Amino acid sequence: MGRIIVHLHGKTKDKSMSTLIQNYSDRILPRAIKIETHSEKLSADDYLQQLQSRQGTLILLDEGGEQFTSLELAGLCKKWALKGDDTHLALGPFDGWPKGGSSQKIARFSLSSMTFPHELASVLLLEQLYRATEINRGSGYHKA
Repeated sequence: MGRIIVHLHGKTKDKSMSTLIQNYSDRILPRAIKIETHSEKLSADDYLQQLQSRQGTLILLDEGGEQFTSLELAGLCKKWALKGDDTHLALGPFDGWPKGGSSQKIARFSLSSMTFPHELASVLLLEQLYRATEINRGSGYHKA
């Protein structure tokens, strides 16, 4: 079974955002979703290179990427869990992913067409992953 690994660039400095990230991290950890925080000192290029060296499928979170509903994300999560390899969801550095080169060939998805602060995007991603797992479990968390 494949895991979902969420990659965050840098530690969260805002205490309220950090609390929310920890809250959702605790909720999704038992569901084969892991969170890794990478040094904020890594340049965008070095961070991307480090991510590309991982085994599995890499998906970059990017405002220009494909958007999904919560139900569609739940379907993707189910599909990713059934795969034999890991799926890596990576939030980029606050100034975005490198333009051009090999990064253009990597799948991307967007949380919204709106722009969010980097730390809030982390919270939104983790909440949506939690919501997706709740949808897949059939709980009442997601009110359609």
